[in-house]
Amino acid sequence: MTNQNNKKEAARKKSLGELGELFAIKALVDKKFDKIRNLNDNIMNETFSDIECEKDGFRYIISVKARNKFTKAGKLNSRYNLGKSVYEKALLAEVKYNANAYWLAVQFDRKSFSIYFGSLKELNGSKAIPVDKCAKGLIGEIWELDKKHYFDFEFYTNQ
Repeated sequence: MTNQNNKKEAARKKSLGELGELFAIKALVDKKFDKIRNLNDNIMNETFSDIECEKDGFRYIISVKARNKFTKAGKLNSRYNLGKSVYEKALLAEVKYNANAYWLAVQFDRKSFSIYFGSLKELNGSKAIPVDKCAKGLIGEIWELDKKHYFDFEFYTNQ
């Protein structure tokens, strides 16, 4: 891959992540969360978390993962990695924000999207969100399932 292609791919992934955070914030508003704050507005790549919010007096820090539903090869992208040392980083963020660690996965397809939400604890030590199990209702909550979106997704698809 050329340097130009590397830059384009990095921009695509960054944009997809930012789009996912916007969808996450919209979903949190729709689910009646409040005091929603995008932590990347102040500290880019905050430890573990992207969003801080509250609901019914319960404080959350949320790691948002946005991915394409399918890989370049057309296979289902079934697991969204949370990164190395995710549990140690989440604990640091829980202490810093006096909140509980959660994840929110945004799965994009060319014409639709799905959103899944759950606690880090329910992953039982796994370092990835099993979105295939989320879609079946086995882990987390289904907030949106194959909901139609109305934008040109061509730039964001896996190249």
